[in-house]
Amino acid sequence: MLEDFSLEKIVEPLLEWFQENARVLPWREDTAPYRVWVSEIMLQQTRVEAVKPYFERFTKALPNVQALAECEEEGLLKLWEGLGYYNRVRNMQTAAQTVMKEYGGKIPADYEELLKLKGIGHYTAGAIASIAYGIPVPAVDGNVLRVISRVSADDSDIMKQSVRTKVERELEKVIPKTRAGAFNQALMELGATVCLPNGAPLCETCPWQRFCEARAKECWQDLPVKSKAKPRRIEEKTIFVIRDAERVLLRKRPSKGLLAGMYEFPNTRGHLTEEEALSWIKEQNLSPIRIQKLEPAKHIFSHVEWHMTGYVIRVDELSKSQDGLLFVETAESEERYPIPAAFGAYTKYVNLRLGNERF
Repeated sequence: MLEDFSLEKIVEPLLEWFQENARVLPWREDTAPYRVWVSEIMLQQTRVEAVKPYFERFTKALPNVQALAECEEEGLLKLWEGLGYYNRVRNMQTAAQTVMKEYGGKIPADYEELLKLKGIGHYTAGAIASIAYGIPVPAVDGNVLRVISRVSADDSDIMKQSVRTKVERELEKVIPKTRAGAFNQALMELGATVCLPNGAPLCETCPWQRFCEARAKECWQDLPVKSKAKPRRIEEKTIFVIRDAERVLLRKRPSKGLLAGMYEFPNTRGHLTEEEALSWIKEQNLSPIRIQKLEPAKHIFSHVEWHMTGYVIRVDELSKSQDGLLFVETAESEERYPIPAAFGAYTKYVNLRLGNERF
């Protein structure tokens, strides 16, 4: 258990290991507060390799807090297109606007003040404070919870806030005052590259192998303990890829809710038959010429799954958008209109590339 384990012994071996094994990452080359913030928000729910090109594009287009605060919504969402969890970038912009108004454009060098900013929780505040400013506060994410649970053979449920708080409190006692940023990054790195979330840990390369309790007790597969989340809700949808010569029909989603403000292929609830799909098209005051059934697809959000079927439908040429429906050229949609990856299975039917596919 964590209470019976001396965390002091993890510090020096970890820092020595990190010095030799730290990956070269773009946000580590320059640890300015803004860059650390952007990288940490992007890395939530997203793999490092997927984040790299997004980070480079985002920080080039929006190099500082002011640029982020002033960016128009569609441009902001387009930069984030394909990363998912779009509230992350909306919250970042709100926080950037707060920094401009209340902190003179400078991200505060204070853990408690960072926590006041929209979208910044204990982990992100700890990461910015320690990595960018050298403040000795912990940054506890899933990787950190896993490695600490295993090294101490602690079977507490890491989904409980009380357990996360306990780990933060214990790490605060041992975090090196002059190397806080390196220590926090090393913990994350160990969890990402050695003490893996899926599959067996690479114990032979771990700096803690001599004193790791999970290794000694051969119980790594049981740790960390993590209570199951509620099952996701299933939603069935029919997606319409509606084409007019070289143009495709898009629809803007509502300003609130899932994928707020993004553009989508028109869709409706349920799995429609071909006859029902044609009727739906006619109800939109469109004149179908040809219809092609598409393969089923699935997209998983945090609390809901979309189970989709689709149709490509060719319609008579229209010169005007109607009832919120917008005909756009494919090239224009790639450059201007942010489309979520949820529709990625069907973009190939209009040669439309999303996110990283465009580069």
